[in-house]
Amino acid sequence: MAERIRVYLEVGGKRTFASAADWPGWCRSGKDERGAFDNLAAYAPRYAKVAKLARMELPKQPAFNLVERMKGNATTDFGAPGIPAKDETRRVSAAEMTRMVKLLEACWKYLDKVRATAPVELRKGPRGGGRDREKMYQHVLDAEVAYAPAIGLKLKQSDRRALLDAIRNPRGDTKWPVAYAVRRIAWHALDHAWEMEDRIP
Repeated sequence: MAERIRVYLEVGGKRTFASAADWPGWCRSGKDERGAFDNLAAYAPRYAKVAKLARMELPKQPAFNLVERMKGNATTDFGAPGIPAKDETRRVSAAEMTRMVKLLEACWKYLDKVRATAPVELRKGPRGGGRDREKMYQHVLDAEVAYAPAIGLKLKQSDRRALLDAIRNPRGDTKWPVAYAVRRIAWHALDHAWEMEDRIP
């Protein structure tokens, strides 16, 4: 019997994101809702490798259960899941926090593993563009510095230990709810890890 996966759907004007609510980093976009769900399903085998790094097992026959639909914004259409779900504003239990952090760390670990095996120069995109390995990795680190103020943290350079401390001890007045922060940070790391994999010559 298929196990239900809770999904948030963020619907923009040009792009829609489907995010697995309980599996940070497993988030894919499409031109519409159906496309987003199809892409999320297609990436299940790839995300299963990430879950394994966290010593967890993704359901072998996942079935999606839409639990919340959010209206997207310019960030959505630009290419990032930019809207916290109402479900993400609730208090996170100690067990949920431990699980979220393990999966976030697994996303970082997966990115590091891909970086370690990818060549310095990656295959160019269809229009001849795209960052090479180190620029892409630095982009992920720079984004984490930019995300930090949204969870009440100021960083001058990447510091994942400080990020984890802020996540584990969330303040009540931050821009981003902690669950959304984990989902956004994990998505960005994994999105570029998969891009790096896909662009290995």
